[in-house]
Amino acid sequence: MPRTILITGGAGFIGSNFLEYLYRKYPEYHLIVLDALTYAGSPDNIPTDIKASKRFEFWYGNVTNDDLVSQLVSRADIIVHFAAESHVARSIFDNKIFYVTDVLGTQAVANAVVRHQKVDRFIHISTSEVYGTAHTAPMTEEHPLNPLSPYASAKAGADRLVYSYFASYHIPACIVRPFNQYGPKQHLEKVIPRFITSALLDEPLTVHGSGNAIRDWLYVEDTCRRIDKIMHAPIEKIKGEVFNLGSGFELDVLAIAKLVLEILKKPEDLLSFIGNRPGQVDRHISSTDKARSILGVEEGRPFEQGLEETIDWYKKNRGWWEKLLWMRHVPIMTESGKVEYH
Repeated sequence: MPRTILITGGAGFIGSNFLEYLYRKYPEYHLIVLDALTYAGSPDNIPTDIKASKRFEFWYGNVTNDDLVSQLVSRADIIVHFAAESHVARSIFDNKIFYVTDVLGTQAVANAVVRHQKVDRFIHISTSEVYGTAHTAPMTEEHPLNPLSPYASAKAGADRLVYSYFASYHIPACIVRPFNQYGPKQHLEKVIPRFITSALLDEPLTVHGSGNAIRDWLYVEDTCRRIDKIMHAPIEKIKGEVFNLGSGFELDVLAIAKLVLEILKKPEDLLSFIGNRPGQVDRHISSTDKARSILGVEEGRPFEQGLEETIDWYKKNRGWWEKLLWMRHVPIMTESGKVEYH
């Protein structure tokens, strides 16, 4: 059945992977992307054949632009809202834009959904960072929200804003909280591509603190498949619900750095340790029970397989990432007044 899908932030990491996933799988769908093309979004993330297709539209604009958002939402059957600022360290360095984009941008989309009641469903991409450090493991969707960074608090605000619009205006909203993602086209500010590109250049792999912070890891294509499940599930099963998108597999950051070096056959003396990042979350591990029972999600690929596929992509796409090298690190002022690059 022909459908029009609006993807906000569709030139970013997960958004562009999701765009390509939908384009290949659903040839009858019309796909609209809205993206402000900030440092983390790029036209280079969208394949040439998609750009040339009559099934695709790209709108350059900010998600906080109420008139533009309303116009695009009025044409959409389904909205998948990725658009956000999304980096913990950068939110400490420059936090205001996170609240503007993540909260006010989400409000613009939600208001447009209220105004245009033809929208079948509004899928809001939140983040597991809203939980903070795990109080219980694995973390269910009922875990308390305890954001530990400006980024996480902005996303928590947007998350609860969407739920309030469901409660007040009965919009067909669903909230998803992805855990740590990795895969092709991820910006070098994120830990796995930062490790990979540093190793490829024989440069130090900088590890925060002891590297013992534990995360749940899910390959981006497996995330796209799960969002697809939400797009096509019966609306009564997903409306007003929150779903974790995680693997249930946890691994600490230092182990990943060592695994990258092992796969690339690089020496461990490339490891370099710096101070702990402010707002650091000690442990994240996702419960997958709700997504499995309601959505029927399948297991994601094993982490090492996904990591090898990711490394292979970065090896083959040096032209994509070399121009981003200067953005691998963000300056942070420590409590002692020292500047560290995280």
